[in-house]
Amino acid sequence: VQLQASGGGLVQAWGYLRLSCAAFGRIFNNYVPGWFRQAPGKEREFVAAITWSTGVTNTLDSVKDRFTISRDNAKNTVYLQMNSLKPEDTAVYYCAARFGAVYRSGKYYPYWGQGTQVTVSS
Repeated sequence: VQLQASGGGLVQAWGYLRLSCAAFGRIFNNYVPGWFRQAPGKEREFVAAITWSTGVTNTLDSVKDRFTISRDNAKNTVYLQMNSLKPEDTAVYYCAARFGAVYRSGKYYPYWGQGTQVTVSS
């Protein structure tokens, strides 16, 4: 599976962005795509993941009121809608994927897309 992320950019605080991650390859029902982020000087952090077959989501508590993960099965694409962005959301956002259960640790995700920079200005 190859992943291609897009949608990052520069936005003012309280603005919004939508990230997209398209998957190329065979997608099975136990496909689990997700989003991680890494801010400068910080460790990579889980943001959200979604179970492909059921649409059940798992989202970091600190963003769940502002970020929504969703998927379009027909397009093999997962989205991260980010609303009310804050400067602390500034990071490189990565899409990742695995097959099986949802995990919040990136070490369980063998497939990674290129990062997309999200910068939120105050």
